[in-house]
Amino acid sequence: MTQENPLDLSIRALRVLVAVDEAGTMAKAAERLGASPAAVSQQIANLEAFARTTLLDRSERPIRPTPAGALLLSHARKVLMAVSEAQAQMMELNLSSLPQLRFAVIDDFDASVTPHLIGGLHAAYPKTAFSAVSGRSDNMTDLFVQREADIAVTGLPPEDPSIYDVFPLLEETFSVVAARGVLQRDAPLLPQLRQLPFVHHNEKMPMGRLVEQHLRRHRFSAERRFSFEAPRSILAMVAQAGGWSLGTPLNILDSARFLAETEVISSPFTRLSRKIFLVARRGELGSLPARVASMIGSFLREDVVPQAARLSEGGEVLFEVLAEGEVAPDVEV
Repeated sequence: MTQENPLDLSIRALRVLVAVDEAGTMAKAAERLGASPAAVSQQIANLEAFARTTLLDRSERPIRPTPAGALLLSHARKVLMAVSEAQAQMMELNLSSLPQLRFAVIDDFDASVTPHLIGGLHAAYPKTAFSAVSGRSDNMTDLFVQREADIAVTGLPPEDPSIYDVFPLLEETFSVVAARGVLQRDAPLLPQLRQLPFVHHNEKMPMGRLVEQHLRRHRFSAERRFSFEAPRSILAMVAQAGGWSLGTPLNILDSARFLAETEVISSPFTRLSRKIFLVARRGELGSLPARVASMIGSFLREDVVPQAARLSEGGEVLFEVLAEGEVAPDVEV
């Protein structure tokens, strides 16, 4: 019998090679894989011993594959894709026995969409344990990439489309949210906005950067007296300070208790919108991510779209569902 070579190719070693290529450094690849940098370095050394050549040029920053490394990476991705497809087919055979499902969800979904989603999934998969964490898009994407979540709902999907399935869920348009009564509807809007305090989204957040870039494009400068991370805090400050901000339907509806003290007005700037996506690792959960996207799409159409329509003063479409709305027969919302 031929003795097993400890340096033979392994699925884990191939995953490490792909992770280093995608991350650009050993340290970042280790963080993504939940391993130590030393373990990642050892896996690469084992692969290079197997290949009898250098696979990664460590003198470059970020690390680049050598010609031999590029060749092995091409085969590695095919092998990993085949393994994922096999896992998906096996998962399809018995999704009902899935032990746990972890979600990372933007906080705009926290109070409204997420409980309905988990409730619907629990009815379909009563033996599965469900958990969800919420926060801003970049943090949710990081948790997902680091494998601390199985499915993410985020405005910032991971960059590599070859290993993730990305399902567009919705697109929503920003409007002016102002303290009720501080704006005269029959007068030009922009001069009035310049005279009122503006409540900023924290620029460390993706939405904050998006809004600030939009205002700069319009050469609109607002004093940074108030800046918050949570949409609820922003709307509360708008009402308290007699000011205004830019917000989306989900921001506004998630802060419903402030609706009596605020009003939504069409933005005088060019259209600004954001998209939200559902993301899963390709092949790992079979058809379940598509089913989850459909569940979310159905709930958004039934519940959020009518509420968003009531926010629009002139019939403007502020909220559009992009996900398919047909839920699989064995899943009920």
